[in-house]
Parts: sequence; C-alpha cells; structure tokens
Amino acid sequence: MPLIACLGWGSLIWDPRELPIQRHWFEDGPFAKVEFARQSADDRITLVLDKTAAPVRTLWAVMIGTDIEGAKEALRQREGKIKSEHVGSWAHGEASPATILNLAEWAAARGIEDVIWTALPPIFGRNDHKTPTVEEVLGHLRKLEGTKRDNAEKYIRLAPRRIDTAYRRKIEAEFGWTALEEWPG
Repeated sequence: MPLIACLGWGSLIWDPRELPIQRHWFEDGPFAKVEFARQSADDRITLVLDKTAAPVRTLWAVMIGTDIEGAKEALRQREGKIKSEHVGSWAHGEASPATILNLAEWAAARGIEDVIWTALPPIFGRNDHKTPTVEEVLGHLRKLEGTKRDNAEKYIRLAPRRIDTAYRRKIEAEFGWTALEEWPG
C-alpha cells in the first residue's frame, strides 16, 4: 500500500477528529507559504496557503489504510464537507505546487507516494481569494467580543508555535495571544 501523508499547519494538528491518521504529527514537513488569511464563518482568522506569504515548516501525519481518493474524501469530511477542489493533493512524479516548496523532493526522501492538504483560499469580508492585510486582520480581531473573540484567540494560540508567520507576530504583539506549549487532547 502506498504511503500517503497529510500536511497540517492549523486545527488538524490539535483537533484531527475522525481523520484516519496515525496520531503522531511529524515536525519535519515541507515548507509552505501559510498565513492567517482566512475569515471563517464564525469570524476566526485561520491559517491557509497564501502565495504571498513567507514559507514556514509544516507538520505531517501518515494516513491509515486508505487510497488517495479515500484520503481526500476523509480530509474533505473533516474540514466540514468542503468542496473537493479545496482538498489539495500531489502524487509521485508530479511537480511541486507553488505554495508548497520542494514537495516532490521532500516526499521522495521519506518514501511518500501521495500527499494531501487543506487548500481553502484566503478570504476576508466576503471577498473570495482576497488576502487581507495585517492591519485588516488586527482591526477585525479588535472588534470581536465574547465567544467569538475567545474562539479566535484559541485558534491562534493552539496553532503550532513553528507556524511563525508575519501576521502571527503582529497578533501576538498586539493581543498577547502567544502559542501554547502543548496542544490539548
């Protein structure tokens, strides 16, 4: 059976739910262009691939006993039944995507045949594919109150410390929402 890897940088790490992965996330994933650039339906600002972001080292886990189509469907379900086009994938022999650097070389070094990841686009203020500025993100977070603010803070603080992005540094400086040492669960 070919080895399939799932890349992660956000909530998949601390909340994989029913995603069929081995429960250990390796910290030597490929570098990817990731940023806090998506306003979610509940007003959190979440991590997504963004071609304008500086690359950070991702995490990865091994998918358990499935084929690539099954792995992609499991990730789609975990992410709230997102559109199939929002599940990225790569197979041995393909070129590396622009937002995940040297993926082909990284996978070959680990004997990985296929890789999947969440490929939701940046979005802000109902503008699909709009990458917000850091000032827009900070302004949005300032306006949040109660549970919405608590959930936004929780997401940012639970994101792995290694996902050290330009926006995260600004958010930490303004709000003090530093990464937690350990993930719950």
